[in-house]
Amino acid sequence: MTDALVRMDDGVRLATGVHLPGPAHRPCPAVLVRTPYGRAGHRAEARAWAARGFAAVVQDVRGRHGSGGDWHPYRSEAGDGAAALRWIRAQEWSDGRVIAAGGSYAAHCALATALLPAGPGRPDAVIAAVPALGAAETAREPHGPERLLARAGWWAEHGDRPDSDPGALGRALAADPGLLDGVPVTALPARLGRALPSWPGLWDTRRPGPLMARAERGAVPLLAVGGTRDPFADDTHRLWRAWGGPARLLIGPWGHGLTAAPGPEARPGHRLNLGALYVRWAHAALAGRLAAGPAGAVALGGSERWCDANTPFPQVRWEFGAASGPRPLHGAEFTADPARPVRSDSLDVPADGPPDRFLLLTPPLPRPLDLHGGAAARLTAVADTSPADWAVRVVALAPDGRADPLALGVVRRADPPGAPASFTVPLGPVARRLPAGTRLRVEIAGHHFPAHVRQPHTGENPVTATRLIASRRRVEAAGSALLLPAGRARGVDPLLETCR
Repeated sequence: MTDALVRMDDGVRLATGVHLPGPAHRPCPAVLVRTPYGRAGHRAEARAWAARGFAAVVQDVRGRHGSGGDWHPYRSEAGDGAAALRWIRAQEWSDGRVIAAGGSYAAHCALATALLPAGPGRPDAVIAAVPALGAAETAREPHGPERLLARAGWWAEHGDRPDSDPGALGRALAADPGLLDGVPVTALPARLGRALPSWPGLWDTRRPGPLMARAERGAVPLLAVGGTRDPFADDTHRLWRAWGGPARLLIGPWGHGLTAAPGPEARPGHRLNLGALYVRWAHAALAGRLAAGPAGAVALGGSERWCDANTPFPQVRWEFGAASGPRPLHGAEFTADPARPVRSDSLDVPADGPPDRFLLLTPPLPRPLDLHGGAAARLTAVADTSPADWAVRVVALAPDGRADPLALGVVRRADPPGAPASFTVPLGPVARRLPAGTRLRVEIAGHHFPAHVRQPHTGENPVTATRLIASRRRVEAAGSALLLPAGRARGVDPLLETCR
């Protein structure tokens, strides 16, 4: 790999590594990866692209690692990406075709250029893996509540510094387990012991961010890749559905690290060579062989099958209290107390003390159940405070006693205090085969901490609040239900679905 300093429109130069195929394969198409995590970490990926006839260009984003300028997450990526694309197309080894690619923040960089007007600063296709669509989407759930743990970890490692400090939050929590309990949330940098001037501004963003708002204008082919255990799985689906050009979706039983982070429901049939799939898709996209519209495949965890992404199963309504539905155990009236919030990092349920959640349990499944599509909970409920957050977590209890999270949703409501309200809590996409004998545990709570900021119940902004009070809650079983996308899976070939 050779290094270059590529000049941006304002004169700032960004460190850029270039790995070329052999002379016999030039001029050639290029793959551009722009990353805040250090271009050196992409050497193996760059070599693999070059071995398959592509020029691999990996660039440190502005203000990070070897690049000049100041680091402001999500602010400069469209313009800097366009300048990088124009530079690539001016090189003698380039045939003019470029694919913008990347995972997580690098996917944001790729998408920012793909949504520019047609011209030399826009790529011909985009690969967006586990896309962090923007500050607004990463900071908040679609229905308001703020994502605390993941954002605190990312900002502690990467925020307001030219390099990275892997594991920074983990070390800080080991030294002070109550670090995230402090209020206000905006004062976290002081508790961490280092300046993070961009941290407070993160919470001023509102969904949808600019990328998602313009996704329908996306004209170039898109490959969106994610995992059912990735925190951005729902955003990956939304992007794919909204994209205006040919869009392909690939979702496996993986976390944010994709095939390197399989969930326990992953099976041998879900072991894909993503690099080979990306190359095949890239050739099809550049050759114009992809059909218009959305297509793709979603792995059915717990089985060997992949399902057609375009044909989710219809939702089946499981009424609370019905013979085959979730049966109330305790806590139909509970207290959502931010001083003792329901924890996101534990599946344990307290056996004593006043209830902190409404707990329900289904009978054992009489036969295997396939789930593929969007899940939701329909609630009729009352809170004596406004606003109030409602968190619904569904846990699969295997016949051998293992507990495994299946679905989660958190919404913020501003209903009049004490007035019953009926509303839906989206639980995101699920794709799982549950074996016979599985029970589903449904938990309805007012907090999901530390994954999400605690609702203070005072009417104050949750990230600037310094006072926390408890909220009395009641859920009516009558009129409440769990909505699950149930059906019978028919297998598809993920390679064919993503490359046709």
